[in-house]
Amino acid sequence: MRRSVSTTALIAALGIAFMAIGTMRRSLIVRAQSKHESSVVKIDNFTFGPGTLTVPIGTTVTWTNRDDIPHTAVSTDGVFKSKVMDTDEQFSFTFPKAGTFPYFCSIHPKMTGKVVVH
Repeated sequence: MRRSVSTTALIAALGIAFMAIGTMRRSLIVRAQSKHESSVVKIDNFTFGPGTLTVPIGTTVTWTNRDDIPHTAVSTDGVFKSKVMDTDEQFSFTFPKAGTFPYFCSIHPKMTGKVVVH
């Protein structure tokens, strides 16, 4: 009788441990995936930084104007277009498919950047 109670308790403890490990594993996977869900491009001194940003599909990219003058972020193929951003204003766009997306500032067309989505 004692042996069957001990065996049952051991099986129950192992089941709980395996469920806890599975939950922790899923949590770590979700956290790892969410690290790639957003990226930032800073606009400063008439440049986009980084000039080329590589992200996975589904990533939201946020452009933040850290310059003292207004700027925009406009894709050359019309996929996204920000409003004019004053200092500390932001624009975000989520990239739903793979591709290379060059962009520029419509106020200062020599300012260019690129988002590569894979």
